[in-house]
Amino acid sequence: MKTVYLAGPISGCSYGECVDWRQHAVEELFAAGIRGLSPMRCKEYLQKESIITGAYEDSVLSCSRGIYTRDRFDSLRCNILLVNFLGAKSVSVGTVMEIGWADSQQTPIICIMEPQGNLHDHPMIREAIGFRVDSLKEALSVAISILK
Repeated sequence: MKTVYLAGPISGCSYGECVDWRQHAVEELFAAGIRGLSPMRCKEYLQKESIITGAYEDSVLSCSRGIYTRDRFDSLRCNILLVNFLGAKSVSVGTVMEIGWADSQQTPIICIMEPQGNLHDHPMIREAIGFRVDSLKEALSVAISILK
């Protein structure tokens, strides 16, 4: 099954901000026969956190090494990297690394970002992304169009 990795800020966001858009994307992709991979999968234990911090060293999936290893694995094995930078409050270093990993494999990157003013609007990011859109709906449509 083709896969889309759902990248975007986590640190500094609430659990809902991290999960809601990704869950919607997973459902839409599944309906099209595509698997959505969320970095928040199997991390329901973070629901109690009002704001998610960088790492939780007492958890194998959320410690620094666990985050790095699984997110790199997902970024390198996906068919498309879908990045959601809409409304980013701070630069997401992890997501920028995921873009680099995916780009190193020539994986198509779809990026959702405001037309102006986003903290991630940088020449290197603009060059790495193949498709820039301003809504999740449009990003999912592009991903499905590419993989179908």
